[in-house]
Amino acid sequence: MIIALIPLRGGSKSIPKKNIKLMAGKPLCAWTLESAYNSGIFDKVVVSTDSQEIADVVRSLNLDVEIIMRPAELATDTSSTESVMLHIADIVDFDVIVTIQATSPLTEPLDFVNAYKKFNAENLDSLVTGVNQKRFYWDIAGTPLSYDPLNRPRRQDYNGVIMENGAFYITKRSVLTQSQCRLGGRIGIYEMPENTAIEIDELSDWHAVEKLIKLRQEATLHDRLKGVKLVAVDVDGVLTDSGMYYDETGKELKKFNTRDGKGIELLRERGIKTAIITGESSTITDYRAQKIKADFVYKGIQDKGAVICELALLTGIDRAAIAYIGDDLNDLSAFQCVGISVCPADAVESIKTQADLVLSKNGGQGVVRELADLILKE
Repeated sequence: MIIALIPLRGGSKSIPKKNIKLMAGKPLCAWTLESAYNSGIFDKVVVSTDSQEIADVVRSLNLDVEIIMRPAELATDTSSTESVMLHIADIVDFDVIVTIQATSPLTEPLDFVNAYKKFNAENLDSLVTGVNQKRFYWDIAGTPLSYDPLNRPRRQDYNGVIMENGAFYITKRSVLTQSQCRLGGRIGIYEMPENTAIEIDELSDWHAVEKLIKLRQEATLHDRLKGVKLVAVDVDGVLTDSGMYYDETGKELKKFNTRDGKGIELLRERGIKTAIITGESSTITDYRAQKIKADFVYKGIQDKGAVICELALLTGIDRAAIAYIGDDLNDLSAFQCVGISVCPADAVESIKTQADLVLSKNGGQGVVRELADLILKE
Protein backbone atom coordinates (compact mmCIF):
# COMPACT_ATOMS: atom_id res chain seq x y z
CA MET A 1 0.00 0.00 0.00
CA ILE A 2 1.37 3.40 -1.02
CA ILE A 3 0.15 6.67 0.46
CA ALA A 4 0.84 10.34 -0.23
CA LEU A 5 1.48 12.67 2.71
CA ILE A 6 1.26 16.44 2.33
CA PRO A 7 2.29 18.25 5.54
CA LEU A 8 0.50 21.61 5.80
CA ARG A 9 1.50 23.60 8.86
CA GLY A 10 -0.42 26.77 9.65
CA GLY A 11 2.40 28.82 11.17
CA SER A 12 4.34 30.16 8.18
CA LYS A 13 6.31 33.27 9.16
CA SER A 14 7.84 34.66 5.95
CA ILE A 15 4.58 34.33 3.97
CA PRO A 16 1.53 34.33 6.30
CA LYS A 17 -0.94 31.50 5.61
CA LYS A 18 1.36 30.40 2.79
CA ASN A 19 -0.15 26.95 2.27
CA ILE A 20 -3.60 28.36 1.48
CA LYS A 21 -2.58 31.67 -0.12
CA LEU A 22 -3.82 31.87 -3.72
CA MET A 23 -1.14 30.87 -6.21
CA ALA A 24 -2.18 31.44 -9.85
CA GLY A 25 -5.84 31.29 -8.83
CA LYS A 26 -5.69 28.30 -6.45
CA PRO A 27 -4.61 27.76 -2.84
CA LEU A 28 -0.93 26.81 -2.90
CA CYS A 29 -1.65 23.37 -1.43
CA ALA A 30 -4.17 22.62 -4.21
CA TRP A 31 -1.43 22.25 -6.82
CA THR A 32 0.35 19.33 -5.14
CA LEU A 33 -2.86 17.79 -3.79
CA GLU A 34 -4.40 17.69 -7.26
CA SER A 35 -1.20 16.32 -8.82
CA ALA A 36 -1.00 13.56 -6.21
CA TYR A 37 -4.68 12.70 -6.58
CA ASN A 38 -4.59 12.78 -10.40
CA SER A 39 -1.48 10.58 -10.61
CA GLY A 40 -3.65 7.58 -9.75
CA ILE A 41 -0.83 5.71 -7.98
CA PHE A 42 -1.85 6.37 -4.38
CA ASP A 43 -4.14 4.19 -2.31
CA LYS A 44 -4.68 7.16 -0.01
CA VAL A 45 -3.80 10.86 0.02
CA VAL A 46 -3.28 12.25 3.52
CA VAL A 47 -2.94 15.83 4.77
CA SER A 48 -1.34 16.49 8.15
CA THR A 49 -2.16 19.89 9.60
CA ASP A 50 -2.53 21.78 12.85
CA SER A 51 -4.86 24.38 11.31
CA GLN A 52 -8.64 24.09 11.07
CA GLU A 53 -8.61 26.82 8.43
CA ILE A 54 -6.25 24.77 6.25
CA ALA A 55 -8.41 21.68 6.82
CA ASP A 56 -11.49 23.59 5.63
CA VAL A 57 -9.69 24.78 2.49
CA VAL A 58 -8.56 21.22 1.70
CA ARG A 59 -12.14 19.97 2.08
CA SER A 60 -13.37 22.70 -0.28
CA LEU A 61 -11.19 21.24 -3.05
CA ASN A 62 -13.56 18.25 -3.21
CA LEU A 63 -10.75 15.70 -3.47
CA ASP A 64 -10.76 12.32 -1.75
CA VAL A 65 -8.25 13.34 0.91
CA GLU A 66 -7.95 12.17 4.52
CA ILE A 67 -7.19 15.03 6.90
CA ILE A 68 -5.33 14.19 10.11
CA MET A 69 -4.94 16.90 12.73
CA ARG A 70 -1.47 16.83 14.26
CA PRO A 71 -0.67 17.66 17.89
CA ALA A 72 0.71 21.11 18.70
CA GLU A 73 4.17 19.79 19.53
CA LEU A 74 4.52 18.64 15.91
CA ALA A 75 3.60 22.07 14.53
CA THR A 76 6.37 24.26 15.92
CA ASP A 77 9.13 26.01 13.96
CA THR A 78 11.55 23.31 15.08
CA SER A 79 9.35 20.29 14.33
CA SER A 80 10.91 18.00 11.72
CA THR A 81 9.17 16.53 8.72
CA GLU A 82 10.23 13.11 9.99
CA SER A 83 8.28 13.64 13.21
CA VAL A 84 5.15 14.25 11.14
CA MET A 85 5.85 11.18 9.00
CA LEU A 86 6.25 9.03 12.11
CA HIS A 87 3.01 10.43 13.54
CA ILE A 88 1.21 9.37 10.38
CA ALA A 89 2.92 5.96 10.50
CA ASP A 90 1.33 5.39 13.92
CA ILE A 91 -2.14 6.11 12.50
CA VAL A 92 -2.18 4.99 8.86
CA ASP A 93 -1.17 1.60 7.47
CA PHE A 94 1.23 1.73 4.49
CA ASP A 95 4.21 0.01 2.94
CA VAL A 96 5.52 3.09 1.15
CA ILE A 97 4.98 6.76 1.97
CA VAL A 98 5.54 9.63 -0.48
CA THR A 99 6.06 12.87 1.43
CA ILE A 100 5.17 15.82 -0.78
CA GLN A 101 6.04 19.47 -0.16
CA ALA A 102 3.28 21.96 -0.98
CA THR A 103 6.03 24.52 -1.63
CA SER A 104 6.86 22.72 -4.89
CA PRO A 105 3.67 23.34 -6.91
CA LEU A 106 5.35 22.64 -10.27
CA THR A 107 5.33 18.91 -9.47
CA GLU A 108 3.10 17.13 -12.00
CA PRO A 109 1.15 13.83 -11.77
CA LEU A 110 3.60 12.17 -14.16
CA ASP A 111 6.47 12.93 -11.79
CA PHE A 112 4.90 10.68 -9.16
CA VAL A 113 4.20 7.96 -11.72
CA ASN A 114 7.72 7.93 -13.16
CA ALA A 115 9.47 8.25 -9.79
CA TYR A 116 7.51 5.31 -8.38
CA LYS A 117 8.33 3.23 -11.46
CA LYS A 118 12.02 3.97 -10.87
CA PHE A 119 11.65 3.18 -7.17
CA ASN A 120 10.27 -0.28 -7.98
CA ALA A 121 12.44 -1.02 -11.02
CA GLU A 122 15.67 -0.32 -9.11
CA ASN A 123 14.48 -2.03 -5.92
CA LEU A 124 15.08 1.13 -3.90
CA ASP A 125 14.42 1.69 -0.21
CA SER A 126 14.04 5.45 -0.56
CA LEU A 127 14.17 8.11 -3.25
CA VAL A 128 14.89 11.83 -3.34
CA THR A 129 13.99 14.31 -6.08
CA GLY A 130 16.47 16.83 -7.42
CA VAL A 131 17.69 18.88 -10.35
CA ASN A 132 21.00 18.65 -12.19
CA GLN A 133 23.01 21.83 -11.78
CA LYS A 134 26.13 22.43 -13.83
CA ARG A 135 27.56 24.88 -11.33
CA PHE A 136 30.81 24.85 -9.41
CA TYR A 137 30.33 24.79 -5.63
CA TRP A 138 32.66 25.91 -2.84
CA ASP A 139 32.38 25.80 0.93
CA ILE A 140 32.68 28.92 3.09
CA ALA A 141 36.34 28.15 3.83
CA GLY A 142 37.21 28.41 0.13
CA THR A 143 37.48 24.70 -0.64
CA PRO A 144 36.06 23.53 -3.99
CA LEU A 145 33.34 20.91 -3.55
CA SER A 146 32.41 19.82 -7.04
CA TYR A 147 35.50 20.27 -9.26
CA ASP A 148 39.25 20.72 -9.42
CA PRO A 149 40.15 24.36 -10.25
CA LEU A 150 43.43 23.15 -11.82
CA ASN A 151 41.40 21.08 -14.27
CA ARG A 152 38.36 23.27 -14.75
CA PRO A 153 35.99 21.34 -17.06
CA ARG A 154 34.06 22.88 -19.93
CA ARG A 155 30.34 23.07 -19.24
CA GLN A 156 29.54 20.58 -22.00
CA ASP A 157 31.99 18.09 -20.48
CA TYR A 158 30.75 18.50 -16.91
CA ASN A 159 28.14 16.06 -15.61
CA GLY A 160 27.04 18.48 -12.91
CA VAL A 161 25.72 17.67 -9.44
CA ILE A 162 22.24 16.85 -8.21
CA MET A 163 20.67 19.36 -5.85
CA GLU A 164 17.69 18.30 -3.75
CA ASN A 165 14.66 20.34 -4.81
CA GLY A 166 12.44 19.19 -1.94
CA ALA A 167 9.53 18.26 -4.21
CA PHE A 168 8.89 14.81 -2.70
CA TYR A 169 10.53 11.82 -1.04
CA ILE A 170 9.62 8.13 -1.35
CA THR A 171 10.29 6.04 1.75
CA LYS A 172 9.63 2.46 2.75
CA ARG A 173 7.96 2.11 6.14
CA SER A 174 10.82 -0.08 7.37
CA VAL A 175 13.39 2.63 6.56
CA LEU A 176 11.35 5.34 8.27
CA THR A 177 10.67 3.40 11.47
CA GLN A 178 14.18 1.98 11.82
CA SER A 179 16.24 5.06 10.94
CA GLN A 180 13.72 7.79 11.92
CA CYS A 181 14.74 9.41 8.61
CA ARG A 182 13.05 9.90 5.24
CA LEU A 183 16.13 8.60 3.39
CA GLY A 184 18.01 5.39 4.04
CA GLY A 185 18.98 2.00 2.69
CA ARG A 186 19.36 1.93 -1.10
CA ILE A 187 18.69 5.55 -2.16
CA GLY A 188 17.76 6.60 -5.69
CA ILE A 189 17.39 9.98 -7.37
CA TYR A 190 14.53 11.16 -9.57
CA GLU A 191 15.69 14.05 -11.72
CA MET A 192 13.22 16.86 -12.39
CA PRO A 193 13.30 19.94 -14.70
CA GLU A 194 15.57 22.81 -13.69
CA ASN A 195 12.66 25.17 -13.02
CA THR A 196 11.52 22.95 -10.15
CA ALA A 197 14.63 23.94 -8.18
CA ILE A 198 12.70 26.83 -6.59
CA GLU A 199 11.14 26.13 -3.20
CA ILE A 200 8.77 28.79 -1.94
CA ASP A 201 10.28 30.27 1.21
CA GLU A 202 10.21 34.01 0.45
CA LEU A 203 7.92 36.32 -1.53
CA SER A 204 10.50 36.51 -4.33
CA ASP A 205 10.24 32.71 -4.68
CA TRP A 206 6.45 32.99 -4.72
CA HIS A 207 6.40 35.48 -7.58
CA ALA A 208 8.92 33.47 -9.62
CA VAL A 209 7.00 30.20 -9.27
CA GLU A 210 3.63 31.84 -9.93
CA LYS A 211 5.00 33.24 -13.19
CA LEU A 212 6.22 29.76 -14.21
CA ILE A 213 2.83 28.22 -13.43
CA LYS A 214 0.99 30.84 -15.46
CA LEU A 215 3.30 30.29 -18.44
CA ARG A 216 2.68 26.54 -18.22
CA GLN A 217 -1.07 27.08 -17.90
CA GLU A 218 -1.16 29.29 -20.97
CA ALA A 219 0.69 26.76 -23.12
CA THR A 220 -1.39 23.79 -21.95
CA LEU A 221 -4.70 25.64 -22.03
CA HIS A 222 -4.10 26.96 -25.54
CA ASP A 223 -3.84 23.39 -26.85
CA ARG A 224 -6.97 22.32 -24.98
CA LEU A 225 -8.98 25.31 -26.17
CA LYS A 226 -8.26 24.40 -29.78
CA GLY A 227 -10.19 21.17 -29.23
CA VAL A 228 -13.41 22.74 -27.89
CA LYS A 229 -16.54 21.68 -29.80
CA LEU A 230 -19.27 22.98 -27.48
CA VAL A 231 -19.46 26.05 -25.24
CA ALA A 232 -22.10 26.09 -22.49
CA VAL A 233 -22.84 29.17 -20.39
CA ASP A 234 -24.79 30.28 -17.34
CA VAL A 235 -26.98 33.38 -17.61
CA ASP A 236 -26.91 35.48 -14.43
CA GLY A 237 -23.37 36.63 -13.70
CA VAL A 238 -22.09 35.42 -17.07
CA LEU A 239 -24.30 36.71 -19.88
CA THR A 240 -25.48 39.40 -17.44
CA ASP A 241 -23.79 41.46 -14.71
CA SER A 242 -25.86 39.74 -11.96
CA GLY A 243 -27.88 42.93 -11.53
CA MET A 244 -31.65 42.83 -11.02
CA TYR A 245 -33.54 45.51 -12.95
CA TYR A 246 -37.29 46.34 -12.89
CA ASP A 247 -39.44 48.76 -14.87
CA GLU A 248 -42.13 50.92 -13.27
CA THR A 249 -44.64 48.06 -13.47
CA GLY A 250 -42.34 45.69 -11.58
CA LYS A 251 -41.44 43.67 -14.66
CA GLU A 252 -38.02 42.05 -14.42
CA LEU A 253 -35.36 43.16 -16.91
CA LYS A 254 -31.89 41.81 -17.71
CA LYS A 255 -28.95 43.54 -19.35
CA PHE A 256 -27.01 41.54 -21.95
CA ASN A 257 -23.85 42.40 -23.90
CA THR A 258 -23.96 42.49 -27.70
CA ARG A 259 -20.32 41.34 -27.88
CA ASP A 260 -21.36 37.99 -26.44
CA GLY A 261 -23.85 37.60 -29.27
CA LYS A 262 -21.05 38.21 -31.76
CA GLY A 263 -18.85 35.72 -29.94
CA ILE A 264 -21.51 33.02 -30.26
CA GLU A 265 -21.89 33.88 -33.94
CA LEU A 266 -18.13 33.42 -34.47
CA LEU A 267 -18.23 30.05 -32.68
CA ARG A 268 -21.18 28.94 -34.81
CA GLU A 269 -19.31 29.85 -38.00
CA ARG A 270 -16.52 27.48 -36.89
CA GLY A 271 -18.99 24.66 -36.25
CA ILE A 272 -18.82 24.99 -32.45
CA LYS A 273 -22.18 24.45 -30.75
CA THR A 274 -23.48 26.59 -27.89
CA ALA A 275 -25.78 25.96 -24.95
CA ILE A 276 -27.40 28.05 -22.23
CA ILE A 277 -27.87 26.35 -18.85
CA THR A 278 -29.56 28.38 -16.11
CA GLY A 279 -31.24 27.77 -12.79
CA GLU A 280 -33.76 30.53 -13.56
CA SER A 281 -37.00 30.07 -15.53
CA SER A 282 -37.39 33.58 -16.93
CA THR A 283 -38.79 33.98 -20.45
CA ILE A 284 -36.13 36.65 -20.97
CA THR A 285 -33.66 33.79 -21.40
CA ASP A 286 -35.76 32.42 -24.27
CA TYR A 287 -35.74 35.78 -26.04
CA ARG A 288 -31.97 36.12 -25.69
CA ALA A 289 -31.32 32.52 -26.74
CA GLN A 290 -33.44 33.01 -29.84
CA LYS A 291 -31.66 36.26 -30.68
CA ILE A 292 -28.15 34.77 -30.45
CA LYS A 293 -29.26 31.44 -31.98
CA ALA A 294 -28.01 29.22 -29.16
CA ASP A 295 -28.22 25.54 -30.12
CA PHE A 296 -29.53 24.35 -26.75
CA VAL A 297 -31.40 26.03 -23.89
CA TYR A 298 -31.96 24.51 -20.44
CA LYS A 299 -33.92 26.49 -17.80
CA GLY A 300 -34.75 25.81 -14.17
CA ILE A 301 -31.78 23.47 -13.82
CA GLN A 302 -30.49 22.47 -10.37
CA ASP A 303 -27.92 19.86 -11.44
CA LYS A 304 -25.99 21.45 -14.29
CA GLY A 305 -23.48 18.59 -14.35
CA ALA A 306 -26.27 16.19 -15.33
CA VAL A 307 -27.18 18.49 -18.23
CA ILE A 308 -23.57 18.49 -19.42
CA CYS A 309 -23.63 14.68 -19.47
CA GLU A 310 -26.93 14.76 -21.36
CA LEU A 311 -25.50 17.18 -23.92
CA ALA A 312 -22.46 14.96 -24.43
CA LEU A 313 -24.71 11.98 -25.18
CA LEU A 314 -27.05 14.01 -27.37
CA THR A 315 -24.32 15.58 -29.51
CA GLY A 316 -21.73 12.81 -29.42
CA ILE A 317 -19.19 15.37 -28.19
CA ASP A 318 -16.68 14.14 -25.64
CA ARG A 319 -16.98 16.03 -22.35
CA ALA A 320 -13.27 16.87 -22.64
CA ALA A 321 -14.22 19.02 -25.66
CA ILE A 322 -16.87 20.99 -23.74
CA ALA A 323 -16.15 24.36 -22.10
CA TYR A 324 -18.48 25.82 -19.49
CA ILE A 325 -18.64 29.37 -18.12
CA GLY A 326 -20.10 29.79 -14.63
CA ASP A 327 -19.75 32.24 -11.76
CA ASP A 328 -21.26 30.76 -8.59
CA LEU A 329 -21.59 27.64 -6.45
CA ASN A 330 -24.44 26.14 -8.49
CA ASP A 331 -21.99 25.87 -11.39
CA LEU A 332 -19.58 23.53 -9.59
CA SER A 333 -21.29 20.35 -10.79
CA ALA A 334 -20.84 21.53 -14.38
CA PHE A 335 -17.19 22.39 -13.73
CA GLN A 336 -16.57 18.82 -12.63
CA CYS A 337 -18.04 17.40 -15.85
CA VAL A 338 -16.36 19.45 -18.57
CA GLY A 339 -12.93 19.57 -20.14
CA ILE A 340 -12.43 23.29 -19.52
CA SER A 341 -14.09 25.20 -16.68
CA VAL A 342 -14.17 28.97 -17.11
CA CYS A 343 -15.36 31.87 -14.96
CA PRO A 344 -15.58 35.68 -15.17
CA ALA A 345 -13.12 37.84 -13.26
CA ASP A 346 -15.78 38.69 -10.65
CA ALA A 347 -16.89 35.11 -9.95
CA VAL A 348 -17.07 34.01 -6.31
CA GLU A 349 -13.70 32.93 -4.91
CA SER A 350 -14.64 29.26 -4.50
CA ILE A 351 -15.40 29.11 -8.22
CA LYS A 352 -12.23 30.97 -9.22
CA THR A 353 -10.10 28.44 -7.34
CA GLN A 354 -11.76 25.58 -9.25
CA ALA A 355 -11.71 27.15 -12.73
CA ASP A 356 -9.18 26.15 -15.38
CA LEU A 357 -9.42 29.67 -16.78
CA VAL A 358 -10.34 32.95 -15.07
CA LEU A 359 -11.24 35.51 -17.72
CA SER A 360 -10.17 39.16 -17.54
CA LYS A 361 -13.71 40.52 -17.97
CA ASN A 362 -16.54 40.58 -15.43
CA GLY A 363 -19.90 38.96 -16.03
CA GLY A 364 -22.05 40.85 -18.53
CA GLN A 365 -19.03 42.61 -20.03
CA GLY A 366 -18.34 40.23 -22.90
CA VAL A 367 -16.97 37.09 -21.25
CA VAL A 368 -18.35 34.78 -23.95
CA ARG A 369 -16.69 36.89 -26.63
CA GLU A 370 -13.41 36.77 -24.68
CA LEU A 371 -13.56 32.97 -24.49
CA ALA A 372 -14.56 32.72 -28.17
CA ASP A 373 -11.54 34.80 -29.17
CA LEU A 374 -9.26 32.50 -27.15
CA ILE A 375 -10.77 29.37 -28.73
CA LEU A 376 -10.53 30.74 -32.26
CA LYS A 377 -7.06 32.20 -31.79
CA GLU A 378 -4.60 30.62 -34.23
